Amino acid sequence: MAKSLHIFFLAFIGYFCVAQSGDQTTFQSTIAFYNLENLFDTIDDPNIRDEEFLPGGEKQWGRDRYFKKLGNMASVIASVNGGPDVLGVCEIENRAVVEHLAIVLRRYGLNYNVVHFNSPDGRGIDVALMYNPGKFTPFYTEQLEVIDPENSDFKTRDILYVKGLMNNDTLHFFVNHWPSRRGGKEEKRILAAKILRSKVAELQSENSDAKIIIMGDFNDDPYNKSITEYLLAEGKEEKLDDGELFNTSYATHKKGYGTLKYRGAWNLFDQIIISQGLLETNDAEGLKYIDNSFRVYVQEKMLVQDGDYAGYPLRSFVGDRFDGGYSDHLPTYIILKSNTIN
Repeated sequence: MAKSLHIFFLAFIGYFCVAQSGDQTTFQSTIAFYNLENLFDTIDDPNIRDEEFLPGGEKQWGRDRYFKKLGNMASVIASVNGGPDVLGVCEIENRAVVEHLAIVLRRYGLNYNVVHFNSPDGRGIDVALMYNPGKFTPFYTEQLEVIDPENSDFKTRDILYVKGLMNNDTLHFFVNHWPSRRGGKEEKRILAAKILRSKVAELQSENSDAKIIIMGDFNDDPYNKSITEYLLAEGKEEKLDDGELFNTSYATHKKGYGTLKYRGAWNLFDQIIISQGLLETNDAEGLKYIDNSFRVYVQEKMLVQDGDYAGYPLRSFVGDRFDGGYSDHLPTYIILKSNTIN
């Protein structure tokens, strides 16, 4: 089993981890997303359901386990192309845990600021954007509420919108964590897609070449209709109509790879989707997506090494058993380039 896992890992890492580009450009930037899988602090928040992640809870979530989790997350993030310039994260309890993560990342020489809003999710899990202030400067932030007009009791994560400057070019970031598949909530993911699509259309009406990066755990694959029919994200550049988005992760998923594994098959829920203004074929100047630079990032230590789940992402917990791992998701990233530096 160990030998077969090693062979699998070599194939996996060979395809995903290294973004190859012979294009020598003046400016490059790594944009990444990572589902941190239940990054909770150890303090009771009476406004959310965090009981299982407390020192006296089912998972015995104390300081040692919390610090272990922070260290694991930081070690992975720091090794993604030397540390992303912009990183979207989800499954975080609050701003404090992201700021704690940023503190740990300083040990790797990485400096991050944080954009975060509390969401109405019942468990309190949110999304956030971490960014290197030397590469990206936000100047506008907004929460997009995912509200079901037919069900006022429905609560889920907001979509985080951040507008800012990178290399003197305006970028629009959206960080997502769409409703889960538990209980069959496809219509809720479609609802999130419609709300996001409406905001994208607003930006495109103001500037048809707006440079938009949509990242997140969509709880759907690139071919599911929430992505293709409602968000209007297509995986083949030659098929794009005006205003449609390009899904950088489509080709990777089509080859059978993904970011999380369920019943022996890979799903690619953690996607990065861009507007046509970032494509090299677009006439707009400035930042561009390096073609085929989308990667799922993995190290051998991030995978279960033996047993029935060999090759699956190594989690922090399996049930209430602490395995001291990382996340049930693998991170993803893309690379932007510009031929000029400002």
